[in-house]
Amino acid sequence: MAVFDTPQEAFGALRPVCVQLTKTQTVETVEELQAQLRRVSDSALQELQEYVLFPLRFALKAPGPKRERLVQSVVQCMAFLLSSTCVKKPDLLLELFSELCLCLASPSAPNQVASLSEELKHSVIQAILALLHSAYGDVVMSLYQPSALPHLGFSVSLLLSLAEREKARHVKLEALKCLQALLLQCDCQEFHRPLDEEDRRRCGDLFASFLPGISISLSQIITGDTKQGHAVVVSALRVFSRAIALVMADEELKQIPAEEEKEEVKKKKPALEESRISQLVVHRDPEWSKSTAAKLSILIKKVVASVSVHPHWKARKELVEMVRLLMWTCSHSLAESVGELLKALVSFVNDERSEIQDQSNEVLKNIAAQGMVADNRQLTDVLAEDLHSLATALPRLMNSQDDQGKMSTLNLLLGYLKLLGPKVSTVLNSASHLQRLSKALVQVLELDVKDVKIVEEKCHGSGGLEEPAKDGVQRKYFRFFTDDRILPLLQHICRVLGYYGNIYLLVDHFMDLYGESALYRKQAALVVNQLVAGAAGLEVRALQERETGPSAEDLKEVVASILEEYVDQANWHLITTVEVDETDTEPAVKYSGLLAVASEPHSQALPLSDPKPTIHSMNSNIWQICIQLEGIGCFAQALKRDFRLLLLSALYPVLEKAGDPMLLIGQAARRTLSEICCACGYGSVPELINQNADYLVDGISLRLRHVAHEPHALQVLEAMLRHSDANVLPLVQDVFQDILAKLDQCHTDRVSSFLGVMHTLMQMLASWSKVEPPALKAREPEVGPWLEATHPHEKPPALQPPTAMEMEEFFQEHVKQKRVAEGDLSESEDEEQELPPPDAEFEAREEQSRLPLRAQTAKDIMERCIHLLSGKSLRVRLKVLDVLELCVAALGAHEDILLPLAHRTWPPLVNRLTNDDPLAVLRAFRVLCVLGAHCGNFLRPRFSKDILPRLATSLDRQAPVSARAGPIYGHTLAFKLQLTVLQGLGSLCKTLDLGENDLNRVASVCLPYLSAKQPAKLQEASCSVFLYLMQMDPDATWLFLCNVWCPQAFQPPHPDLAPIKLRGMDKKRNEFTDNVQRLLEELHRREGGGEERP
Repeated sequence: MAVFDTPQEAFGALRPVCVQLTKTQTVETVEELQAQLRRVSDSALQELQEYVLFPLRFALKAPGPKRERLVQSVVQCMAFLLSSTCVKKPDLLLELFSELCLCLASPSAPNQVASLSEELKHSVIQAILALLHSAYGDVVMSLYQPSALPHLGFSVSLLLSLAEREKARHVKLEALKCLQALLLQCDCQEFHRPLDEEDRRRCGDLFASFLPGISISLSQIITGDTKQGHAVVVSALRVFSRAIALVMADEELKQIPAEEEKEEVKKKKPALEESRISQLVVHRDPEWSKSTAAKLSILIKKVVASVSVHPHWKARKELVEMVRLLMWTCSHSLAESVGELLKALVSFVNDERSEIQDQSNEVLKNIAAQGMVADNRQLTDVLAEDLHSLATALPRLMNSQDDQGKMSTLNLLLGYLKLLGPKVSTVLNSASHLQRLSKALVQVLELDVKDVKIVEEKCHGSGGLEEPAKDGVQRKYFRFFTDDRILPLLQHICRVLGYYGNIYLLVDHFMDLYGESALYRKQAALVVNQLVAGAAGLEVRALQERETGPSAEDLKEVVASILEEYVDQANWHLITTVEVDETDTEPAVKYSGLLAVASEPHSQALPLSDPKPTIHSMNSNIWQICIQLEGIGCFAQALKRDFRLLLLSALYPVLEKAGDPMLLIGQAARRTLSEICCACGYGSVPELINQNADYLVDGISLRLRHVAHEPHALQVLEAMLRHSDANVLPLVQDVFQDILAKLDQCHTDRVSSFLGVMHTLMQMLASWSKVEPPALKAREPEVGPWLEATHPHEKPPALQPPTAMEMEEFFQEHVKQKRVAEGDLSESEDEEQELPPPDAEFEAREEQSRLPLRAQTAKDIMERCIHLLSGKSLRVRLKVLDVLELCVAALGAHEDILLPLAHRTWPPLVNRLTNDDPLAVLRAFRVLCVLGAHCGNFLRPRFSKDILPRLATSLDRQAPVSARAGPIYGHTLAFKLQLTVLQGLGSLCKTLDLGENDLNRVASVCLPYLSAKQPAKLQEASCSVFLYLMQMDPDATWLFLCNVWCPQAFQPPHPDLAPIKLRGMDKKRNEFTDNVQRLLEELHRREGGGEERP
């Protein structure tokens, strides 16, 4: 709230301070004056404006050197006064303007900025801004008279110098803001007098003299170091565009008199002609306009090239605003720059910022709607010419620019196409344009196929639909770019071509390139895929709608022709891997014992069949197949349900690649299956396969008759099984019988492929049934005491003591079994055991005839595998063991079928366990564990006789080796064998229900692995064996462990009884102590935590 509202009161308060300031110019006096000014109302201050300005101006003009702080205080006080009042006298405005500008100038060189502090410079510029805003009405136009040209030029020179050379960013911004206010183009919120036509013409005439200096200086600021900040660039760009628009406006240049008319004007004003000022005024005639436009085109090109790739979006947005302003006001005078201005616009059509995209699209639509022309050429001709030039230079630019430059170049190409819109079809009718553009695209899209990982990555595991690439799209690597944003941009360019162009012409041209050379094949396929997607209107962000698109029938014909080319044998069955000769046998090495690998690890590499294919060629083939698979997915999305008509020719090849061993191909094929499923309206991939299984099975059967097509037919069958459900099993049963018949005829040739199908089938049967045999549930040992640290509060349930009835039944059964073993049977009991039921054989046959299809399939496969278990090829033996494991699990519920087969399997399985490659031993032991889970009583004597002695000998022999080994031993095959045997031995003992002698032998064999010298995993596996032994015979296990190490002495319950002596009592702590103590504590907890054993 002001204290002094009337001029009289204000004068009384201000007079002493003003008088004091006139006498002595000090900072304190100026600050006191400014404090008094704050207490005066604006209306009173307006009356006293000149009175207050006098001491301030006197302080600035006083002779002698002045302190910067004093000058800064005076200038700040003047700025406050001017911001609160209006300057109503032209002379006062010019005088104040000159005095403030002199504060910035150097006394020795007035045309240069003085060496002042940043604060003083900033304060002076703010004061000039306040002065310009305080000019009342027409008073401001007194600055824009020819007589004021020197004053104006002086200020422009100083402000440009500050904006260009000053390091402080806030001073730069303030200087550019002041320069913009001098152009009468201020963006502030205050009210400004609107300029009429005469005012604009007068300003244009005056600033035409300064345009070269303004444009050059500002262009240097705009293209300068990005460290100056985007705000400086934005502000400089705004002043640059408005200065050009003010001087080069088309409407004003049309009204400028020609040179002859100018001479007549001069004759009427001879006084002005003789003045020096008249020599500074520029006459904007056509000749001057043409010359200036040519020079400005160089600067505009430089500015556009720099700001188009500016990292900050606000700078790019200001460039769009500049293009809009110049195209609307100077499109004729700046005809030479229209191409560069359009280039800036179209490069922003696909900018990463949506604001810039929308603004650019709006400007381009207005340009296209108004039919603007440059040099009498239609906009289409301009864009077509620029498109041709850009397509010619595109490979060179993509090879030389950085990623940001490449993005800008491709955005420009896409913008040209979008701006041309429906005229793209007309432009591409030119063979030159089409040839240039197509060659540019295929060169830019060249893939980098040098990475050895491409051919190394193979499919492992089930290869189901859950295994495609995590991001949904396979990462491709290209020769000419690495930025992930560039490939989607190129794809969008191709889609826009397909959207606007003639799809028949484009597809025919690129398919010609596809067949012309292997160098172009992958790139041409990439382009064709996107052309079809664009023709269908998929994910196309168009600037304007096309006139007419291809009909569904036309699109289907185009897709059918491409699909036929893609799945042609020459383009589909390419070499992607080097196969191993399956008939080769491994080197003649004798294996003695279960763990023969201990002394000499197996490291023989299987020979390659053909060294001719190179990694580069195989990588290229892999990517070609992947791209073609992606294309089939694109075609399905483009045609939707109409693609069902093409499933006859598409589904079989895709399924073939879904079973391919190469990881990239398998992923691409599975993703294509999902896309086909969604596009054609199937609920799931299994439904897709089941509803089309009839012709798939027919195709497999036909191809199985030809040896050359056999591997591919088996891949299709494998893929059908992996990606379908149990409903497909009856549909493929006939084909499966054909495969079994072929397997019976070729025991040495192509066996591995057939076994692969059988393994897949058994895997799928297991996943479809998901039935776990009861015996397998007991294979995992219970939680031991070594896990107590992680589960301190979890205790296993205590064992309940047997009841009297259970003990009586146990002893009766024991006596009966003992009599049977001794042959002490009565005649009635003998006959009862020897004579089977009269109709047992009939019931067995009936049960056989009612065998489920899955069990019958497992039986047929297991019968073939038994014969192949002794094959010469290690690869075949390993596959057979894998299949056998699944077959045994599948037949677990059909004991009458499994036991005879297990009897036939046993001899070759024993050979695999005792005299084979270590890899085969590992697999065979897994089969043994599964057999034990399902055929326990049947295998017990065989295991005790044929396997356990050799297993015990091998473990005994290996124990010292593993105890002495270092950390690297954990990566050897010998260690893996030991670990596998120890982990499975406990469950085998329980499922086979081994006798006391066998259990004692197992305990003795596992004891060395309780040593602290053994690897931790082997110790843990050995402890798991003792946990199983505790379940079977806890008393014997306790006695065995106490004889190794006993933690305490036991006192007899009565003095007459002899003291208890165990071998472990007198022993000191040793390498077995820790594990034995933990096992004894676990045994004590399992028995309910009762009293210690006597």
